[in-house]
Amino acid sequence: MLIDLSKLLTHEGKQQQVEILSSGDTFSCELGEFSYGENEPVMLTIKHKENQILSIRAEGQVAVWIPCSRCLEPVLVSCPVDYDEEIDMKLSEEERIEALDESSFIQNKELDTDKLLHNEILINWPMRVLCKEDCKGICSRCGANLNQGSCDCDTADLDPRMAVISDIFKNFKEV
Repeated sequence: MLIDLSKLLTHEGKQQQVEILSSGDTFSCELGEFSYGENEPVMLTIKHKENQILSIRAEGQVAVWIPCSRCLEPVLVSCPVDYDEEIDMKLSEEERIEALDESSFIQNKELDTDKLLHNEILINWPMRVLCKEDCKGICSRCGANLNQGSCDCDTADLDPRMAVISDIFKNFKEV
């Protein structure tokens, strides 16, 4: 959603509040595509403080389904959105990007709420997601979810230097 800031910039002290929702059904980034969970609105407040300086405040939460790092089962993760910045609209677009240290979500006096939410979700993206603390993960051989039960794979972890001797013993068992 694009919000036109030109009307807001005409009067000092003018304020605008908007409830924004994540657009689309999925969140896309370099890690892949992830479905949104419970779609709660994020409160966005834009205020023209003085002399073409905007105060932008966004508060809320966005829920995203992320696979567990061990067993790959989807887990609903809530990413907080807490953005509070002042932006000088007298600066050029390049100067604004440099001042914010991120990609600009304001272009031609329009605020792109999708880019703002995207940046905030990425900033708050968890390093690792677990479905539960004692998640057993998946079998490295057959891929079975070990939380749902064990598999019939051989779990003996032998020293690779002993592989030749192991083969000799297997040959004797076949006789």
